[in-house]
Amino acid sequence: MIIAVASGKGGTGKTTVATSLALALPAGSVAYVDCDVEAPNGHLFLDPSLDSREPVNLLIPEVDLDRCTGCGVCAEVCQYHAIVMAGDKPLVFPDLCHGCGSCTTNCPEGAIREVPHRVGIVESGPAAGGMPFAHGLLDAGEPLAVPIIHQLHQQHVVGHTQDVVIVDAPPGTSCPVVESLRGADFVLLVTEPTPFGLHDLRLAVEVAKVLEVPAAVVINREGEGGRHFEPLESFLAEEGLEVLMRIPLDRSIAEAVARGRSLLDVAPHYRTDLLGMYERVRQLVAAGSDAVAAGHDAGGAGSDAVAAGHDAGGASSDAVTVHPDAGGER
Repeated sequence: MIIAVASGKGGTGKTTVATSLALALPAGSVAYVDCDVEAPNGHLFLDPSLDSREPVNLLIPEVDLDRCTGCGVCAEVCQYHAIVMAGDKPLVFPDLCHGCGSCTTNCPEGAIREVPHRVGIVESGPAAGGMPFAHGLLDAGEPLAVPIIHQLHQQHVVGHTQDVVIVDAPPGTSCPVVESLRGADFVLLVTEPTPFGLHDLRLAVEVAKVLEVPAAVVINREGEGGRHFEPLESFLAEEGLEVLMRIPLDRSIAEAVARGRSLLDVAPHYRTDLLGMYERVRQLVAAGSDAVAAGHDAGGAGSDAVAAGHDAGGASSDAVTVHPDAGGER
């Protein structure tokens, strides 16, 4: 099972929840993949021994001006305006290139070849208890995170042998998040009880809906005395979103996290809550899978099966899998 942990905004405690859940699960049953490649920090809490390091390259066009006739086909087929014509000469803007290869494929003169351009690295190795750990790092000045996340997925998520892989997604709702949620069975949306937290949670919920990944919510830094933020509670009720865990606003937790200690280090009793949350996720995923299977047996449309899955508490991502173009980051 693949559980993604995401948030509409940064700073909600997404990595705190993701790493604490990974540490709470039995050793040998879980792997952790940090897809927040612009600012990964799961390693601060899991302390892995990173013994593998691989570059991530994007293929960038290089034009042979001696063979180029200036026809302009390369510029016409480029969806990202990474090639423009200056008179009869093509100009390549590497920072805009997504490595799709259209220019190379369509050049009638065969005047374009692709050369590798490094955009980042993927590092991996064992963490606490031998837990498989991997994260990506976007090189300074590089604009595209998706190629690194795609490589992380291909190498450390697809074909995993652990019972569960926890994918720590980037904050926000843009293309890196979409790529991180690819193939997930469930997504935990971590939010905070503030107007900003609610605003960005609404966006994150919409992304989960579009990708048809069942979701539930973790509320971090809940108000003193367990006070609820009523606008957030109303939204969750309207959307039928279940709250699987509430973490109070607690200075001792904040201080521990600031020192690179996990939630379980400072508050071991949360292990019970985290394991309970995991079991509930398993139930929701199973309920969604059963609903989808029932829909197929009845000859129902895929959308009906997905709707039934949500009614049952979560649709399986196997019902309808959206595969956004790995190179389609805007």
